Amino acid sequence: MLRLVVDHSGKERRIGGLYLITDQAERLVHRVREALSSGGVAVLQYRDKVRSYEERLELGQELKHLCTEFQVEFIVNDDVELAFALDADGVHLGQDDGDPAAAREALGPKKMIGISTHSLTEALEAQEAGADYVGFGAIYPTDSKEVEHIQGPEKLVLLKEKLRIPVVAIGGITRDNACAVIDAGADAIAVISAVLSARSPALAATELALLFNRKAMQPRGGVLTVAGSDSGGGAGIQADLKTVTLLGSYGASAVTALTAQNTRGVTAIHPVPAAFLAEQIDAVLTDIPIDVVKVGMLSSAENAATLADRLTDHGVRMVVLDPVMSAKGGVALMEDEALGVLKQRLIPLCYLLTPNIPEAEALTGLTITDTAGMELAARALHLMGAKHVLVKGGHLTEGVVTDILFDGAGFTRFTAPRVLTRNTHGTGCTLASAIASYLAQGEPLPGAVLRAKLFVTRAIKYAQPLGKGHGPVNHFMAARDQAE
Repeated sequence: MLRLVVDHSGKERRIGGLYLITDQAERLVHRVREALSSGGVAVLQYRDKVRSYEERLELGQELKHLCTEFQVEFIVNDDVELAFALDADGVHLGQDDGDPAAAREALGPKKMIGISTHSLTEALEAQEAGADYVGFGAIYPTDSKEVEHIQGPEKLVLLKEKLRIPVVAIGGITRDNACAVIDAGADAIAVISAVLSARSPALAATELALLFNRKAMQPRGGVLTVAGSDSGGGAGIQADLKTVTLLGSYGASAVTALTAQNTRGVTAIHPVPAAFLAEQIDAVLTDIPIDVVKVGMLSSAENAATLADRLTDHGVRMVVLDPVMSAKGGVALMEDEALGVLKQRLIPLCYLLTPNIPEAEALTGLTITDTAGMELAARALHLMGAKHVLVKGGHLTEGVVTDILFDGAGFTRFTAPRVLTRNTHGTGCTLASAIASYLAQGEPLPGAVLRAKLFVTRAIKYAQPLGKGHGPVNHFMAARDQAE
């Protein structure tokens, strides 16, 4: 997992990445620990306007300990005396909450000084006063405080043209609107409730931190595919790595099974021993920065259980699970016992589950004949533990193919015209890998699904009749078209 941290190279310390500010709610230390454990938080700012100094000192010591444990910078809001007592990494001052020169004298030259600003003039003044970074906002409306002027990403662009020091954007930032802020030049994004009020602070922090990959050089983000090998090259590991590479991410693999197959079907399956599957996964995750794990064919119950163990032990949160059960020709690719392991152990670990209609029926026991049935299945799969569910509608007969995304609160529909062709081998693998790639590159989930849907639709459109059966989709032409 990519960690976005303060850069200590050289004398200058620069803020970047996810900047988490504390709230006043209960169980703060527990929630902060979970958020920091994600590896995505770069800076923690302790903000407390309620407790006494003694209480703030005690709580601050606990938070400082967590920051030391997880190698996160610790900043105290407004209180220079408290920052000194806690040996914090710096202090953040509001416009009316202290003199930056006095703070520098009290804390020393190696500590960071941040200043809240609400205009270009204030930001330039803070820079001249010796600030190491400025907070700038509010970017969007927020519930935490009333703001007279909303700056928006457009003002941030103008600010970055004039300023030499890092900018922390603050105010109403969420997973789904943060991309415009990062694209506008924010070095860091400050959030409170978007992480600390989330059901899983660690997952929320991971989602937000991953958005900064959109600023990285290509290949952007790493994807590990755990799937079977397709000797015909149209699906499985081969389709996954083609997709990941062509879309601009780095692909690694762990093979669960070898198959002898072509466009006409599967003639033999040789599952990989579970111990060797574990060796492959460990070899990748202990060395290569992987942002998203995409899971396809698992074949055996032993391999499914082994994968669940390795994902848990490595703390992987971004898992895109395509529950492959049968090949295009109908050959079973998953043992019956493996389905139970998938339901009980892997679905609760996945960030996104991407079943087609037959797979959703097998997992839920429901019969699906229309989009209402797809929504019902999505709800059932969410209750089984999947954080998000994308039920694919390609097996229905309408002229428009509708996929339905459920996030636990609402539905989003993604539609595309049906392409009349028999050359659809590898569509499920390709879609899931494309979603994983776009997530790894810094797209929030709805955008990742939309772009992946466009990609796989183009890949079907350009499919060539290779072989004598169900030909593979055309990854190369789809990627070229998508780029243009």
